[in-house]
Amino acid sequence: MKKTKSNHALTFIFVVVLLDMLGLGIIIPILPRLVVSLSGGDPAHGALVYGLFGTLFALMQFLFSPLIGSISDRFGRRPVLLISCLGMGLDYIVMALAPTTGWLLVGRVLSGLTASSVVTAFAYIADSTSPKQRAAGFGILGAAFSLGFVVGPGVGGWLGSISPRLPFWVAGTLSLLNFLYGYFILPESLKASRRAAFSWKKSNPVGSLVLLKSHPELSGLAFLQFLNYLAHGVLSSVFVLYGGYRYGWDPKQVGFTLMLVGIFTGVVQGGLIRPVVKSIGEWKSLLLGFLFGILGFTAFGTASVGWAFWCAIPLMALWGLAGSPLQSLMSQRVGHSEQGRLQGANGSIRALSELLAPGLFTSVYAFFIAPGRSPQLPGAPFYLAALILALAASLSLMNYRKARAR
Repeated sequence: MKKTKSNHALTFIFVVVLLDMLGLGIIIPILPRLVVSLSGGDPAHGALVYGLFGTLFALMQFLFSPLIGSISDRFGRRPVLLISCLGMGLDYIVMALAPTTGWLLVGRVLSGLTASSVVTAFAYIADSTSPKQRAAGFGILGAAFSLGFVVGPGVGGWLGSISPRLPFWVAGTLSLLNFLYGYFILPESLKASRRAAFSWKKSNPVGSLVLLKSHPELSGLAFLQFLNYLAHGVLSSVFVLYGGYRYGWDPKQVGFTLMLVGIFTGVVQGGLIRPVVKSIGEWKSLLLGFLFGILGFTAFGTASVGWAFWCAIPLMALWGLAGSPLQSLMSQRVGHSEQGRLQGANGSIRALSELLAPGLFTSVYAFFIAPGRSPQLPGAPFYLAALILALAASLSLMNYRKARAR
């Protein structure tokens, strides 16, 4: 594929993912508050319900990401992205109108079923780039994620101060605009000659994971992906609790911290991955990213004051050097007709990690801050995440040496 055509494809898919992440980011500050409100105003009960929503969403992703990936291999990426945009828009509208938590639950199920844009976007990038360009292409998607999460939460907090339902209407509008953008502008990336026959056997979570055994290195890379996702789960599981407990942060300071994370992550994803991979290659970039992640999580857990935590954010952002090269290495080990299945399997891996992470990290956190515990160690979940990445780094080094020996 010519470079100009590849660049155009990256621009198209960047806009799709950016609009999707903006919609998701907008509802982040207000959705937990809405759940608590519809749960009778009891924060404890509302937190349990919100946790159930997250688990159910992850379960839907685990079950249906492989199906979505296989469908995109058979019918193309464009129709799947369009259905995802419509599904997300309908989810936001249901939540905007929801009179009870039951209706919110319906919205979350719908969202879990149709939230295929990430899986399909990675397959789209794999279709549209050469193997050498792929890590940089995945980095562009990472930049879209980061930009959406920088702008989205701030906008959502402002809209929520006007009306608690307004962020959902705006997010729904963005999803519908995304659908129109895709319908009129987004080209198909998967040629008809490269499409694969659909198979129910290969489209379930177990069947899709069989693909990961098709290449000697692919299953090892998939396990690294699982460890990477699992370590990342500490941030969504305990970050807000940790900031309030250790530093006394209010929602405004939490939002500021998320904005900083998004800015530095966007710089790494959009500006550093391409030159770093070009300079040292994908395997070394992967190792370097894991090492920065280890240092970043250790710094997060050690930081005794808020400003020290903020100072560690640029270090943690460099962990992003690992994600795109890992995606690229995996995508290079399957053919064009299996990119959707691969990204579906990746979606299942991510969902499985999201099923495990909340219980794992919140349990460790609760254990080490329990009353009477001496000494208390609130940073323990971040130390655990650092150990998980240390295991990933060790396995990466072993796989790299094996790859060089072949």
